[in-house]
Amino acid sequence: MDESSASAPPKVIAGADPFGAPLKDALVAHLRSLNIEVEDLGTGPYYSIAAEVGRHVSEAADTKRGLLACGTGCGVSMFANKFRGVFAATCLNTGDAINARSISNCNVLSVSGLYTPAESAIDIVDAWLKTPFKSPCPASNNEPWSEEIQNFLDNSLAEIPKIGGSQLAPETCAICCLVKNRELNPINIIPGGSMKIIRENPTSAIVRFKAGSVEPAHHHTFGHDLVVMEGKKKVWNLSKKEEYDLGVGDYLFTPAGDVHRVYYIEDTQFFIKWDGHWDMFFDEDLETAKKTVENELV
Repeated sequence: MDESSASAPPKVIAGADPFGAPLKDALVAHLRSLNIEVEDLGTGPYYSIAAEVGRHVSEAADTKRGLLACGTGCGVSMFANKFRGVFAATCLNTGDAINARSISNCNVLSVSGLYTPAESAIDIVDAWLKTPFKSPCPASNNEPWSEEIQNFLDNSLAEIPKIGGSQLAPETCAICCLVKNRELNPINIIPGGSMKIIRENPTSAIVRFKAGSVEPAHHHTFGHDLVVMEGKKKVWNLSKKEEYDLGVGDYLFTPAGDVHRVYYIEDTQFFIKWDGHWDMFFDEDLETAKKTVENELV
């Protein structure tokens, strides 16, 4: 991640849980009043919305920052930080925000919807936007950091991503163990797919699709979380007019009712969990989906 200057980031990705939504909306309006581009992902469970913001920032940490709000600001920060290249910090005052930017090059700001008034949160956001990495801050008694500390901070940006690297591909995986030696059953309504339901309600399953398979546009009664275990897939969320390229280890939450279409670039296997019982309602036929995907890819 580069050393961000005092200028505002090109884009801010925002999201909140229900406890943080009013504060998030106020901060989004403030950012837009400053002509800062904001992509508002809306409201969801604190862990899911934080993961969505974290994933967006992780994919483009040099050009995007994240803004999250929940009741305390702590829960969303924990889950955003699960993504490589994300440095999320919970900030309850401007001093916290300045320290987080100066010391950790914080690129995801988490705020408390229960304990921080909108006026104070706006000051926190402004301080977070304007503070460059390694700048004077309360932790340095508002004096410039020594050359030794500045070198340490520079080195930290290269060293921090290495922590836990040996654990990224463990020899055993709890999800992989669930499907080991289990036979997956064909998904008759979608050619190329097979599935093994692990739990009935709320439904969780291991799903496989062959390369070139297409899931026509469809929606579910309940939202679902998925993690890609093998392969690559492309998802178009037609309700939100967004698209996602997912590979091994990538996570995606799709809210209930969102219409989405999927194309499998490679043989792909993923774990999926719905918030309730699994169902599927098609919004287009397979041939229409195939033609649309072909045009999209071209």
